[in-house]
Amino acid sequence: MQGPLQPGVYRFKLGGFEIATILDSKSVREGVHPLYGANASAGEVEALARANNIDPARLEHPNVPTLVNTGKELVLFDTGNGALPREYEQLKTRMPAGNLIARLAELGHKPEDIDVIVTTHGHPDHIGGLTEGGQPVFKNARYVFGATEYDFWQKNEGVREARKFNRELFVKICTPLADRATFIKPGDQVAAGITAVDAFGHSPGLMAFHIESDGKRFMITADTFTHFVMGVQRPDWFFDMDDDKDKAVATRKRILDMLATDRLMVASFHMPFPSLGWIDRAQGGYRWVPHSYQLNL
Repeated sequence: MQGPLQPGVYRFKLGGFEIATILDSKSVREGVHPLYGANASAGEVEALARANNIDPARLEHPNVPTLVNTGKELVLFDTGNGALPREYEQLKTRMPAGNLIARLAELGHKPEDIDVIVTTHGHPDHIGGLTEGGQPVFKNARYVFGATEYDFWQKNEGVREARKFNRELFVKICTPLADRATFIKPGDQVAAGITAVDAFGHSPGLMAFHIESDGKRFMITADTFTHFVMGVQRPDWFFDMDDDKDKAVATRKRILDMLATDRLMVASFHMPFPSLGWIDRAQGGYRWVPHSYQLNL
């Protein structure tokens, strides 16, 4: 017996763009509560899990960067875990090493082919692949950071205790890249057809991104919601890893409403691979509708 096997890349067309989602890594987390729904009872959270055929004792947590080929530039959104578990003893049992470089090779790309790297926010599973052994992995890329996010980690004001090590990682990994970086705010364009959207809350300056090509629209939501049931059906439930829980709830509700209203396809970093779907309104809330074959046609 060899165990489960799943693909690691999925590619599709959006107007004149080509987009790929990439399974960098995945881990299993123990217990749905209080990771989700600390402001609800364990019974409520576990009941919702069971109603959606999820084991309340264990959760799969994938990490899925997105690559956008505009025809002029290769734009990579987030870099996954990278070599962090090999380089930091305290991370060895907490996160698996990333497979981004091998997955890019499956798509026919080398690290030096990447033109732009957009960091949606500064948590380890999004910045870990930027460097290895202290050296940039993507040697020809320019970097894009949200100004609010970058300033938060640099200033070290209001960083909660659980994020102190995260802050050390951010400074060590991201600060040396600043001379090749652009710092953006909501509404700014990363490239033609790619616009930053305020998704503050999960982290102080989390950015989502609106993608448009030839009239076709798409959203990269990063960690706005982080589970296809808990974060979507009950956006008012706290997620333990949200840095500002009340703001994260407000942001989830705003973004989910926009996605449902505009019927936008979504790439979401922690959704089940290939991490693509739509948001529908359901029973006074929302539900995740996963991509099946629509993008293959």
